Amino acid sequence: MNPWLIIGFSFGYLLLLFLVAWYAENRSKQKKSLLANPYVYALSFAVYCSAWTYYGSVGRAAEQGMEFLAIYLGPSILAPLWWVLLRKIIRICKVQRITTIADFISSRYGKDVNLGMVVALFSVIGIVPYLSLQLKALASSFDVLQGTTNAALPAFWMDKSFYLALGLVFFTILFGTRRVESTERHEGLVTAIAFESVVKLVAFLVAGLVIVYGLSGGMTGLFEAALADQELIKLFTFQTGESGSSWFWLIFLSMMAIMFLPRQFQVAVVENVNEQHLKKAIWVFPLYLLLINIFVVPIALAGKMQFGPEIDADTYVLAIPMQAGMNGLALFTYLGGFSAASGMLIVSAIALSTMLSNNVIHPLLLANDRLSTFLGSNVLLIRRLSIALIILLAYLYFRGVGEYFPLVSIGLVSFAAVAQFTPAIIGGLFWKKGNRKGALYGIWAGFGIWAFTLVIPSMVSAQLLPSAIMDDGLFGIAALRPFALFGLEGMDYIGHSLFWSLSINTGLYCYFSFTRAQSVIEHNQAEVFVDIFKYSTVYESAIVWKGTAYVPELRAMLERFLGKNRTDQAFFLFSQKHGLDLDRMQLADAKLVNYAEKILSGAIGPASARLVISSITKEEEISIEEVVNILKQSQELMEVNKELRRKSLALKQVTENLTKTNLKLKQMDELKDEFLSTVTHELRTPLTSIRALSELLSEYSDMEERDSFLRTITAETERMGRLIDQVLDLEKYESGKMKLKYSRLDVPVLMEEALAPMRQLLKEKNISLKTDLQKSMPEVYGDKDRLIQVMINLLGNAVKYCDAKEGKVQITAYYIDGQLKVNVSDNGPGIPEENLALIFDKFYQAKNQTLKKPRGSGLGLAICRNIIQLHEGRIWVESASGKGTRFQFTIPANRY
Repeated sequence: MNPWLIIGFSFGYLLLLFLVAWYAENRSKQKKSLLANPYVYALSFAVYCSAWTYYGSVGRAAEQGMEFLAIYLGPSILAPLWWVLLRKIIRICKVQRITTIADFISSRYGKDVNLGMVVALFSVIGIVPYLSLQLKALASSFDVLQGTTNAALPAFWMDKSFYLALGLVFFTILFGTRRVESTERHEGLVTAIAFESVVKLVAFLVAGLVIVYGLSGGMTGLFEAALADQELIKLFTFQTGESGSSWFWLIFLSMMAIMFLPRQFQVAVVENVNEQHLKKAIWVFPLYLLLINIFVVPIALAGKMQFGPEIDADTYVLAIPMQAGMNGLALFTYLGGFSAASGMLIVSAIALSTMLSNNVIHPLLLANDRLSTFLGSNVLLIRRLSIALIILLAYLYFRGVGEYFPLVSIGLVSFAAVAQFTPAIIGGLFWKKGNRKGALYGIWAGFGIWAFTLVIPSMVSAQLLPSAIMDDGLFGIAALRPFALFGLEGMDYIGHSLFWSLSINTGLYCYFSFTRAQSVIEHNQAEVFVDIFKYSTVYESAIVWKGTAYVPELRAMLERFLGKNRTDQAFFLFSQKHGLDLDRMQLADAKLVNYAEKILSGAIGPASARLVISSITKEEEISIEEVVNILKQSQELMEVNKELRRKSLALKQVTENLTKTNLKLKQMDELKDEFLSTVTHELRTPLTSIRALSELLSEYSDMEERDSFLRTITAETERMGRLIDQVLDLEKYESGKMKLKYSRLDVPVLMEEALAPMRQLLKEKNISLKTDLQKSMPEVYGDKDRLIQVMINLLGNAVKYCDAKEGKVQITAYYIDGQLKVNVSDNGPGIPEENLALIFDKFYQAKNQTLKKPRGSGLGLAICRNIIQLHEGRIWVESASGKGTRFQFTIPANRY
């Protein structure tokens, strides 16, 4: 096949990815996020299926038979537990603004810089070989399409893999590092990954269908032919002599990989926008794994029967169509493999670059006063250079060592590397006594064993080390043979490595956690991590910090890293939430210091943020007793509130039960009288007017005021209709018959639609209108027409009661703590304090005409309250005589 056609096809596909990502980014700007769709989130999990799955599974099936399934059984078995494990990790990361595995581990164990650096470096060392196999897969598939298998690697400037790597660097930088804060969602990138997941699945299924049913006589014919060969029978049957330990360790290994691989952490945790989406991923992802593995064994059998050992089994899925002259199918199959490899490379590069910059480069720069000034304005540049460095390292590994090993072998070695984080992460999630030294020494030891039992043998195979190490052991000591460490023999090399590395890793983690005391911040973080569902709602009440800090210095520090606009927005949200005027404050309290550190963590990582905050604040030492008291107080706060609410309700029931029956009957009688009086009054007024005008028109049919009278009759009829509609609406709300029609709503658009019918009235009454809507608000989920009805009613009230000479109305809307909050204010005479509790009662206006309000039914605010309550929100009023009135309501912004 023409190489330029393949190259053009490859870069054309990259261009398609650009377009998909660009489209998703644009939809996000229009508040129509594709990430709000749980299927997009679930499909992004399929980045797990890299070139290893696409090519390597067939290769492993051709050599090891059904054992390849273990890598996919693990995630499928673990998936139902994600609601317990992964949801907890997601909640922790959202509360503490964590973006990588290294950040997670370092933050859990006291935001320790050294621990984060170790995890980051070991992750890069462990994953770069895995990245290299993606480039190897691309190069091998390119050679198969060209018909030049086993060709020597050309010079790098003539190597197509090098230029594909450059293209992936460009794409990753463009859609993966657009903002300083790495906690920001990558709308375009995740959508592109989900798109790639569909492409590789469809391509593999199409290839499998054609190979099995078009070229091999169907499943029946293929397996009947394979039954004639004893060697082939082993590939699709479970042999009695097979090692159960091998299956156990591979299943366990894949369970850890789906949780702790950097790319999986990125898509499953960092890119999660709604914890409820996990429920979809729990069944969609295992189904995806089932579908993409249906044709693995049949393709392996077809390849073995057709080619035998002549070609690399990893390339069967391409070689079979090429041999049959189906170049179009081969090119489409290549596209699926390109999707599998590129998706994994892109997401891994983003995750590793964030890890490398946050936990290695940033702390090193901050340790030097001269270099630390460079960091502030170059966070994005450092992350982009890190992406280029990681992909370049993968390319160099591919050129130097990767060609000696099959795809699956390299992948398993990388899986075993990330498995070393298991004790520190699982222990950190559920065991409060786990401490920094245990995690650090355990990870060091685990990676040492991993390197000795898996990396050194690969270097021996590449002839970079003498083979005597494998036969005689390190320094000639038989107990130090990489595949028989301490004399343990009879296990496959992966199981052997995992057994020793995780045993020693876990043992050291437990030993030092039991024998070494935790620091103050470790103790605090342990409490918050393990009991995150208790503390996530009162996180700021669980702050462990004591010292002196100044608001201007905190602001200047954040501006240095985040820019003025983002800092202003962060301070505005904090001041709104806590009712503070930060512009007039000098000393910062613990909540503001913690808030600034948390915001900064999203940009440079928790450990580096801790260093920066420490450099501008004077922190005082705090005792463990104080930590325990703070945590107890924050935890007890919720319990006390619950208990108080329960006792208050019980007390009310006891004190009010005796009077309720009588009051209820009396109120019902009063309401009936008020209803009849108000409705008959409201109906009689327009009816009287209609009757008088109609009599005049019938008596003087040619009078000059005819048109004016007819308009008045029409207006009064409409007024009657509105009253009847309000009465009927209120009855529906109170009887529970009213159902909302939910949809995703853009808040600025919603506000504009509510304002449109009011603008002429505002102009006629010479009332000034000021709107202040927070930028980049998320969409809300609600009934558009009913929310507009609420806004129009509140605006109408504000217009009625404005100052007669200089009327002013103000509308504000912003997003805070998962809620949309809207305020509608006027500068009118206000409402006496004693009447505030009654303002939303039915016919309140009709009952309180002494307030000299314009006439009306008094049903509008009662209807508003019902609408907001149906949205699970709250509406209230703040006012005082002579000081204007402000109506406020909140509704959840993320109910979907």
